[in-house]
Amino acid sequence: MSSPCQKTLVGLALASVLATGCEPPPVVPTADRRQNQQLSRIDGQVVVQSRARGNAIVLLYDADHPPPPQGSGRPLSFTVIPAEQLFGPADPSSSGPFTAPFSFSLVAPGRYLLRGFIDADTCRTGAQPCHTPDFLPWYGVTGEPNAGDVGGAAVDALTRAPRVVEIAAGPDGALQAATGITVSFSDSSTVPLERPAFVVSDARLDPATGGKLLELRPLQLSEGVVDVRPPAMIVRYVDNNGDGKPDDTNADGQVDQWDLWPRVLVRKMADVQGLTGAQRLADENDLDRDGILDAEGADYPRAIDGTRDGLPDQVVLAAMLHPSVLDALRNPDGTPRMEAVAVPSLTVMVLPRAIDVRDPLHRVDLRSVPSGRYALTLVQFTGQTWRVPNELSPALAAESGLPSLESQSFVLEVP
Repeated sequence: MSSPCQKTLVGLALASVLATGCEPPPVVPTADRRQNQQLSRIDGQVVVQSRARGNAIVLLYDADHPPPPQGSGRPLSFTVIPAEQLFGPADPSSSGPFTAPFSFSLVAPGRYLLRGFIDADTCRTGAQPCHTPDFLPWYGVTGEPNAGDVGGAAVDALTRAPRVVEIAAGPDGALQAATGITVSFSDSSTVPLERPAFVVSDARLDPATGGKLLELRPLQLSEGVVDVRPPAMIVRYVDNNGDGKPDDTNADGQVDQWDLWPRVLVRKMADVQGLTGAQRLADENDLDRDGILDAEGADYPRAIDGTRDGLPDQVVLAAMLHPSVLDALRNPDGTPRMEAVAVPSLTVMVLPRAIDVRDPLHRVDLRSVPSGRYALTLVQFTGQTWRVPNELSPALAAESGLPSLESQSFVLEVP
Protein backbone atom coordinates (compact mmCIF):
# COMPACT_ATOMS: atom_id res chain seq x y z
CA MET A 1 0.00 0.00 0.00
CA SER A 2 1.32 3.48 -0.80
CA SER A 3 1.28 6.30 1.70
CA PRO A 4 -0.55 9.61 1.13
CA CYS A 5 2.87 11.25 0.71
CA GLN A 6 3.85 8.79 -1.99
CA LYS A 7 0.54 9.40 -3.77
CA THR A 8 1.17 13.13 -3.66
CA LEU A 9 4.62 12.69 -5.15
CA VAL A 10 3.23 10.51 -7.91
CA GLY A 11 0.54 13.10 -8.63
CA LEU A 12 3.13 15.86 -8.79
CA ALA A 13 5.30 13.78 -11.09
CA LEU A 14 2.38 13.16 -13.45
CA ALA A 15 1.45 16.82 -13.40
CA SER A 16 5.05 17.68 -14.25
CA VAL A 17 5.06 15.25 -17.18
CA LEU A 18 1.77 16.70 -18.49
CA ALA A 19 3.04 20.23 -18.08
CA THR A 20 6.25 19.54 -19.97
CA GLY A 21 4.34 17.56 -22.63
CA CYS A 22 2.68 20.60 -24.18
CA GLU A 23 5.38 20.78 -26.85
CA PRO A 24 5.26 17.67 -29.05
CA PRO A 25 8.54 15.86 -29.57
CA PRO A 26 10.02 16.05 -33.07
CA VAL A 27 8.96 13.23 -35.36
CA VAL A 28 11.42 12.14 -38.05
CA PRO A 29 9.87 10.26 -41.03
CA THR A 30 11.36 6.99 -42.17
CA ALA A 31 12.37 5.99 -45.67
CA ASP A 32 9.05 4.12 -46.05
CA ARG A 33 6.93 6.22 -48.44
CA ARG A 34 3.72 5.04 -46.77
CA GLN A 35 4.90 6.42 -43.44
CA ASN A 36 6.06 9.61 -45.14
CA GLN A 37 2.57 10.47 -46.38
CA GLN A 38 0.96 13.62 -45.06
CA LEU A 39 -2.70 12.95 -44.38
CA SER A 40 -5.51 15.04 -43.01
CA ARG A 41 -9.25 14.82 -42.41
CA ILE A 42 -12.63 16.03 -43.62
CA ASP A 43 -15.39 16.44 -41.07
CA GLY A 44 -18.62 18.26 -40.49
CA GLN A 45 -22.26 17.38 -40.08
CA VAL A 46 -25.10 15.88 -42.03
CA VAL A 47 -28.32 17.89 -42.03
CA VAL A 48 -31.48 15.95 -42.89
CA GLN A 49 -34.88 17.44 -43.65
CA SER A 50 -36.92 14.37 -44.41
CA ARG A 51 -39.52 11.96 -43.10
CA ALA A 52 -37.42 9.06 -44.32
CA ARG A 53 -35.68 7.00 -41.66
CA GLY A 54 -32.52 4.99 -42.09
CA ASN A 55 -28.75 5.17 -41.86
CA ALA A 56 -27.09 8.15 -43.56
CA ILE A 57 -24.38 7.09 -46.01
CA VAL A 58 -21.74 9.68 -46.92
CA LEU A 59 -19.47 8.85 -49.87
CA LEU A 60 -16.14 10.49 -50.72
CA TYR A 61 -15.16 10.93 -54.40
CA ASP A 62 -12.18 12.33 -56.26
CA ALA A 63 -13.47 15.61 -57.74
CA ASP A 64 -11.77 14.76 -61.05
CA HIS A 65 -13.66 11.46 -61.18
CA PRO A 66 -17.25 12.31 -60.20
CA PRO A 67 -19.89 9.61 -59.81
CA PRO A 68 -22.65 8.89 -62.35
CA PRO A 69 -24.39 10.50 -64.11
CA GLN A 70 -21.64 13.15 -64.47
CA GLY A 71 -18.81 10.58 -64.62
CA SER A 72 -17.93 6.99 -63.80
CA GLY A 73 -15.99 7.51 -60.56
CA ARG A 74 -16.33 5.17 -57.61
CA PRO A 75 -16.22 6.10 -53.92
CA LEU A 76 -12.76 6.40 -52.41
CA SER A 77 -14.23 5.94 -48.93
CA PHE A 78 -17.55 6.01 -47.10
CA THR A 79 -18.89 6.54 -43.61
CA VAL A 80 -22.19 5.51 -42.04
CA ILE A 81 -24.14 7.55 -39.49
CA PRO A 82 -26.55 5.17 -37.72
CA ALA A 83 -30.23 6.09 -37.85
CA GLU A 84 -30.43 5.92 -34.04
CA GLN A 85 -27.75 8.58 -33.73
CA LEU A 86 -29.23 10.79 -36.44
CA PHE A 87 -32.97 10.61 -35.70
CA GLY A 88 -33.12 9.36 -32.11
CA PRO A 89 -36.66 9.02 -30.74
CA ALA A 90 -38.10 11.70 -33.05
CA ASP A 91 -41.75 11.61 -34.09
CA PRO A 92 -41.92 9.47 -37.26
CA SER A 93 -43.95 12.20 -38.98
CA SER A 94 -41.34 14.88 -38.27
CA SER A 95 -39.12 16.09 -41.11
CA GLY A 96 -36.58 17.65 -38.77
CA PRO A 97 -34.12 19.09 -39.43
CA PHE A 98 -31.92 16.39 -37.89
CA THR A 99 -28.15 16.69 -37.54
CA ALA A 100 -25.23 14.42 -36.66
CA PRO A 101 -21.45 14.65 -37.11
CA PHE A 102 -19.44 12.75 -39.70
CA SER A 103 -15.71 12.44 -40.33
CA PHE A 104 -13.24 11.03 -42.86
CA SER A 105 -9.76 10.48 -41.47
CA LEU A 106 -6.46 9.78 -43.25
CA VAL A 107 -7.44 11.85 -46.30
CA ALA A 108 -4.61 12.51 -48.77
CA PRO A 109 -4.07 15.92 -50.42
CA GLY A 110 -6.56 16.46 -53.22
CA ARG A 111 -9.94 17.78 -54.30
CA TYR A 112 -13.04 15.88 -53.25
CA LEU A 113 -16.80 15.64 -53.66
CA LEU A 114 -19.16 14.46 -50.91
CA ARG A 115 -22.36 12.67 -51.91
CA GLY A 116 -24.71 10.45 -49.95
CA PHE A 117 -28.17 9.09 -49.32
CA ILE A 118 -30.47 8.03 -46.53
CA ASP A 119 -30.76 4.23 -46.79
CA ALA A 120 -34.47 4.38 -46.06
CA ASP A 121 -36.76 1.76 -44.61
CA THR A 122 -39.64 2.39 -47.00
CA CYS A 123 -41.69 -0.45 -45.52
CA ARG A 124 -42.46 1.73 -42.48
CA THR A 125 -44.39 4.12 -44.74
CA GLY A 126 -46.61 1.40 -46.23
CA ALA A 127 -45.08 1.74 -49.69
CA GLN A 128 -45.49 -1.30 -51.97
CA PRO A 129 -43.25 -2.81 -53.03
CA CYS A 130 -41.04 -1.66 -50.19
CA HIS A 131 -37.48 -2.31 -49.05
CA THR A 132 -35.68 -2.18 -45.75
CA PRO A 133 -32.22 -0.54 -45.44
CA ASP A 134 -30.09 -2.56 -47.85
CA PHE A 135 -26.80 -0.72 -48.44
CA LEU A 136 -23.79 -3.04 -48.47
CA PRO A 137 -20.71 -1.25 -49.82
CA TRP A 138 -18.75 -4.36 -50.72
CA TYR A 139 -20.83 -5.32 -53.78
CA GLY A 140 -21.88 -3.45 -56.88
CA VAL A 141 -25.36 -5.00 -56.62
CA THR A 142 -25.98 -3.56 -53.12
CA GLY A 143 -23.89 -0.37 -53.12
CA GLU A 144 -26.34 2.18 -54.56
CA PRO A 145 -29.67 3.77 -53.54
CA ASN A 146 -33.07 2.41 -54.50
CA ALA A 147 -36.46 4.06 -54.92
CA GLY A 148 -37.50 5.92 -51.77
CA ASP A 149 -33.97 6.58 -50.53
CA VAL A 150 -33.16 10.27 -50.06
CA GLY A 151 -30.17 11.79 -51.84
CA GLY A 152 -27.73 14.28 -50.38
CA ALA A 153 -24.53 16.17 -51.14
CA ALA A 154 -22.20 18.91 -50.02
CA VAL A 155 -23.27 21.91 -52.11
CA ASP A 156 -22.55 25.61 -52.34
CA ALA A 157 -24.97 27.47 -50.08
CA LEU A 158 -25.82 30.06 -52.77
CA THR A 159 -25.59 28.30 -56.12
CA ARG A 160 -26.46 24.78 -54.91
CA ALA A 161 -23.69 23.52 -57.20
CA PRO A 162 -21.63 20.58 -55.90
CA ARG A 163 -18.99 21.85 -53.48
CA VAL A 164 -15.39 20.83 -54.05
CA VAL A 165 -13.60 20.21 -50.75
CA GLU A 166 -9.83 20.60 -50.91
CA ILE A 167 -7.13 19.18 -48.69
CA ALA A 168 -3.98 21.24 -49.25
CA ALA A 169 -0.97 22.64 -47.41
CA GLY A 170 -1.34 25.81 -45.38
CA PRO A 171 1.12 28.69 -45.05
CA ASP A 172 3.30 26.62 -42.71
CA GLY A 173 3.50 23.75 -45.22
CA ALA A 174 1.36 21.42 -43.09
CA LEU A 175 -1.85 19.92 -44.47
CA GLN A 176 -4.97 21.76 -43.38
CA ALA A 177 -8.07 19.84 -42.31
CA ALA A 178 -11.36 20.57 -44.06
CA THR A 179 -13.84 21.11 -41.23
CA GLY A 180 -17.37 22.37 -40.87
CA ILE A 181 -18.54 20.70 -44.09
CA THR A 182 -22.32 20.28 -44.36
CA VAL A 183 -23.84 17.39 -46.30
CA SER A 184 -27.54 18.16 -46.83
CA PHE A 185 -30.38 15.69 -47.42
CA SER A 186 -33.93 16.66 -48.35
CA ASP A 187 -37.18 14.98 -49.40
CA SER A 188 -36.96 17.03 -52.59
CA SER A 189 -34.06 14.70 -53.55
CA THR A 190 -35.95 11.46 -52.97
CA VAL A 191 -34.82 8.82 -55.47
CA PRO A 192 -37.82 8.25 -57.79
CA LEU A 193 -36.76 4.98 -59.43
CA GLU A 194 -35.43 1.55 -58.70
CA ARG A 195 -31.96 0.85 -60.06
CA PRO A 196 -31.97 -0.06 -63.78
CA ALA A 197 -31.36 -3.75 -63.03
CA PHE A 198 -31.64 -5.86 -66.16
CA VAL A 199 -31.10 -9.21 -67.80
CA VAL A 200 -29.90 -9.66 -71.38
CA SER A 201 -32.72 -11.77 -72.77
CA ASP A 202 -31.42 -11.92 -76.34
CA ALA A 203 -28.16 -11.16 -78.17
CA ARG A 204 -28.00 -11.31 -81.96
CA LEU A 205 -25.96 -10.03 -84.87
CA ASP A 206 -27.04 -6.71 -86.37
CA PRO A 207 -26.75 -7.12 -90.17
CA ALA A 208 -26.99 -3.36 -90.70
CA THR A 209 -23.89 -2.49 -88.65
CA GLY A 210 -22.00 -5.76 -88.17
CA GLY A 211 -22.37 -5.22 -84.42
CA LYS A 212 -24.72 -6.72 -81.84
CA LEU A 213 -28.31 -6.11 -80.80
CA LEU A 214 -28.97 -6.83 -77.12
CA GLU A 215 -32.47 -7.09 -75.70
CA LEU A 216 -32.67 -5.93 -72.06
CA ARG A 217 -35.54 -6.69 -69.70
CA PRO A 218 -36.01 -5.66 -66.04
CA LEU A 219 -34.54 -7.94 -63.39
CA GLN A 220 -36.88 -8.78 -60.50
CA LEU A 221 -34.94 -10.02 -57.49
CA SER A 222 -35.69 -9.89 -53.78
CA GLU A 223 -33.58 -12.54 -52.12
CA GLY A 224 -31.18 -12.34 -49.21
CA VAL A 225 -29.49 -8.94 -49.11
CA VAL A 226 -30.37 -8.07 -52.71
CA ASP A 227 -33.62 -6.20 -53.38
CA VAL A 228 -34.00 -4.81 -56.91
CA ARG A 229 -37.44 -4.83 -58.51
CA PRO A 230 -37.77 -2.30 -61.31
CA PRO A 231 -41.27 -2.74 -62.75
CA ALA A 232 -40.08 -1.68 -66.21
CA MET A 233 -37.21 -0.13 -68.10
CA ILE A 234 -37.29 3.67 -67.92
CA VAL A 235 -36.31 6.02 -70.76
CA ARG A 236 -36.16 9.82 -70.83
CA TYR A 237 -34.74 12.56 -72.97
CA VAL A 238 -31.56 14.25 -71.80
CA ASP A 239 -32.31 17.82 -70.68
CA ASN A 240 -29.22 18.89 -68.78
CA ASN A 241 -29.82 22.60 -69.38
CA GLY A 242 -33.36 22.39 -68.01
CA ASP A 243 -35.03 24.21 -70.89
CA GLY A 244 -37.78 21.60 -71.28
CA LYS A 245 -36.44 20.43 -74.63
CA PRO A 246 -34.24 17.44 -75.55
CA ASP A 247 -30.53 18.24 -75.66
CA ASP A 248 -28.60 17.64 -78.87
CA THR A 249 -25.81 15.72 -77.10
CA ASN A 250 -23.60 15.07 -80.12
CA ALA A 251 -24.38 18.41 -81.81
CA ASP A 252 -25.53 16.76 -85.04
CA GLY A 253 -28.52 19.07 -85.40
CA GLN A 254 -31.18 16.49 -84.57
CA VAL A 255 -32.55 14.65 -81.57
CA ASP A 256 -31.63 10.96 -81.70
CA GLN A 257 -30.82 7.95 -79.52
CA TRP A 258 -27.64 9.62 -78.24
CA ASP A 259 -29.90 12.10 -76.45
CA LEU A 260 -31.57 9.58 -74.15
CA TRP A 261 -31.32 8.15 -70.67
CA PRO A 262 -30.21 5.57 -69.75
CA ARG A 263 -26.70 5.88 -71.10
CA VAL A 264 -25.11 2.64 -72.33
CA LEU A 265 -21.49 1.83 -71.47
CA VAL A 266 -19.73 -1.23 -72.91
CA ARG A 267 -16.27 -1.37 -71.36
CA LYS A 268 -13.44 -3.84 -71.87
CA MET A 269 -12.78 -6.09 -68.88
CA ALA A 270 -9.46 -7.33 -67.58
CA ASP A 271 -8.12 -10.68 -68.74
CA VAL A 272 -9.25 -13.21 -66.12
CA GLN A 273 -5.98 -15.11 -66.24
CA GLY A 274 -4.34 -14.83 -62.84
CA LEU A 275 -7.34 -13.03 -61.28
CA THR A 276 -9.35 -14.47 -58.42
CA GLY A 277 -12.64 -13.68 -56.67
CA ALA A 278 -14.37 -10.40 -57.41
CA GLN A 279 -11.22 -9.15 -59.15
CA ARG A 280 -12.50 -11.15 -62.13
CA LEU A 281 -15.07 -8.35 -62.54
CA ALA A 282 -12.37 -5.68 -62.90
CA ASP A 283 -12.23 -3.45 -65.94
CA GLU A 284 -9.06 -3.50 -67.98
CA ASN A 285 -6.42 -1.13 -66.59
CA ASP A 286 -8.38 -0.74 -63.33
CA LEU A 287 -7.47 -3.87 -61.41
CA ASP A 288 -8.10 -2.27 -58.00
CA ARG A 289 -11.62 -1.28 -59.17
CA ASP A 290 -11.38 2.28 -57.85
CA GLY A 291 -12.63 3.89 -61.06
CA ILE A 292 -9.21 5.44 -61.78
CA LEU A 293 -6.93 4.03 -64.48
CA ASP A 294 -3.86 2.16 -63.27
CA ALA A 295 -0.44 3.74 -63.85
CA GLU A 296 0.49 0.97 -66.30
CA GLY A 297 -1.60 -1.19 -68.59
CA ALA A 298 -2.72 -2.15 -72.09
CA ASP A 299 -2.24 0.46 -74.82
CA TYR A 300 -3.74 -0.04 -78.30
CA PRO A 301 -2.92 1.43 -81.74
CA ARG A 302 -4.84 4.55 -82.76
CA ALA A 303 -7.02 4.53 -85.85
CA ILE A 304 -5.55 7.72 -87.30
CA ASP A 305 -1.93 6.57 -87.64
CA GLY A 306 -1.50 3.23 -85.82
CA THR A 307 0.66 4.76 -83.09
CA ARG A 308 0.37 4.23 -79.33
CA ASP A 309 0.70 7.00 -76.77
CA GLY A 310 2.34 4.83 -74.10
CA LEU A 311 -0.51 5.32 -71.59
CA PRO A 312 -3.13 2.81 -70.38
CA ASP A 313 -6.33 2.96 -72.41
CA GLN A 314 -9.92 2.96 -71.20
CA VAL A 315 -11.52 0.97 -74.01
CA VAL A 316 -15.25 1.14 -74.67
CA LEU A 317 -17.36 0.09 -77.63
CA ALA A 318 -19.70 2.57 -79.29
CA ALA A 319 -23.15 1.70 -77.94
CA MET A 320 -26.57 3.33 -77.74
CA LEU A 321 -30.26 2.61 -77.41
CA HIS A 322 -31.96 1.46 -80.62
CA PRO A 323 -33.78 4.35 -82.35
CA SER A 324 -37.08 2.45 -82.12
CA VAL A 325 -37.34 3.60 -78.49
CA LEU A 326 -37.94 7.16 -79.74
CA ASP A 327 -41.50 6.14 -80.65
CA ALA A 328 -42.34 5.85 -76.94
CA LEU A 329 -41.06 9.40 -76.37
CA ARG A 330 -43.38 11.21 -78.77
CA ASN A 331 -46.66 12.85 -77.90
CA PRO A 332 -49.64 12.20 -80.22
CA ASP A 333 -48.83 15.46 -82.03
CA GLY A 334 -45.24 14.32 -82.64
CA THR A 335 -43.61 16.64 -80.10
CA PRO A 336 -41.06 15.24 -77.63
CA ARG A 337 -42.48 13.69 -74.48
CA MET A 338 -40.16 15.03 -71.77
CA GLU A 339 -41.25 12.96 -68.75
CA ALA A 340 -39.76 9.55 -67.94
CA VAL A 341 -41.53 6.73 -69.79
CA ALA A 342 -41.79 3.06 -68.79
CA VAL A 343 -41.20 0.47 -71.51
CA PRO A 344 -41.18 -3.34 -71.17
CA SER A 345 -37.73 -3.74 -72.73
CA LEU A 346 -34.83 -1.86 -74.32
CA THR A 347 -32.82 -2.79 -77.38
CA VAL A 348 -29.15 -1.78 -77.23
CA MET A 349 -26.99 -1.38 -80.33
CA VAL A 350 -23.30 -2.23 -79.89
CA LEU A 351 -21.20 -1.13 -82.85
CA PRO A 352 -17.88 -2.67 -84.01
CA ARG A 353 -16.03 0.53 -83.07
CA ALA A 354 -13.61 0.80 -80.16
CA ILE A 355 -12.77 4.12 -78.49
CA ASP A 356 -10.22 5.12 -75.87
CA VAL A 357 -12.13 7.42 -73.46
CA ARG A 358 -9.32 7.96 -70.96
CA ASP A 359 -9.76 11.68 -71.65
CA PRO A 360 -13.53 12.21 -72.03
CA LEU A 361 -12.94 15.52 -73.82
CA HIS A 362 -10.59 13.98 -76.40
CA ARG A 363 -11.88 10.53 -77.28
CA VAL A 364 -9.69 8.56 -79.66
CA ASP A 365 -10.85 5.86 -82.07
CA LEU A 366 -8.75 2.69 -82.07
CA ARG A 367 -7.55 0.91 -85.20
CA SER A 368 -9.50 -2.27 -84.35
CA VAL A 369 -11.73 -3.69 -81.64
CA PRO A 370 -9.51 -5.38 -79.01
CA SER A 371 -10.48 -8.99 -78.38
CA GLY A 372 -11.68 -10.03 -74.95
CA ARG A 373 -14.63 -9.69 -72.58
CA TYR A 374 -16.79 -6.57 -72.35
CA ALA A 375 -19.16 -5.58 -69.54
CA LEU A 376 -22.48 -3.78 -70.12
CA THR A 377 -23.60 -0.93 -67.85
CA LEU A 378 -26.76 1.19 -67.85
CA VAL A 379 -26.49 4.66 -66.27
CA GLN A 380 -29.82 6.30 -65.39
CA PHE A 381 -30.43 10.06 -65.08
CA THR A 382 -30.67 9.57 -61.31
CA GLY A 383 -27.04 8.41 -61.21
CA GLN A 384 -28.11 4.84 -60.46
CA THR A 385 -26.42 2.11 -62.45
CA TRP A 386 -26.52 -1.62 -63.13
CA ARG A 387 -23.72 -3.67 -64.63
CA VAL A 388 -23.36 -7.20 -65.94
CA PRO A 389 -21.46 -9.29 -65.16
CA ASN A 390 -21.70 -8.72 -61.41
CA GLU A 391 -21.40 -10.51 -58.06
CA LEU A 392 -24.61 -12.47 -58.68
CA SER A 393 -22.76 -14.55 -61.28
CA PRO A 394 -22.81 -18.20 -60.13
CA ALA A 395 -19.00 -18.34 -60.12
CA LEU A 396 -18.88 -15.48 -57.58
CA ALA A 397 -22.19 -15.55 -55.70
CA ALA A 398 -21.30 -18.51 -53.49
CA GLU A 399 -18.07 -16.82 -52.37
CA SER A 400 -20.02 -13.73 -51.24
CA GLY A 401 -23.16 -15.36 -49.87
CA LEU A 402 -25.28 -13.67 -52.54
CA PRO A 403 -28.10 -15.10 -54.67
CA SER A 404 -26.87 -16.91 -57.77
CA LEU A 405 -28.27 -15.88 -61.17
CA GLU A 406 -26.88 -17.16 -64.43
CA SER A 407 -28.29 -14.13 -66.25
CA GLN A 408 -25.95 -11.87 -64.28
CA SER A 409 -22.84 -13.56 -65.67
CA PHE A 410 -23.45 -12.17 -69.18
CA VAL A 411 -20.41 -10.81 -70.99
CA LEU A 412 -20.01 -9.60 -74.55
CA GLU A 413 -17.21 -11.64 -76.12
CA VAL A 414 -15.07 -10.22 -78.92
CA PRO A 415 -12.96 -12.96 -80.56
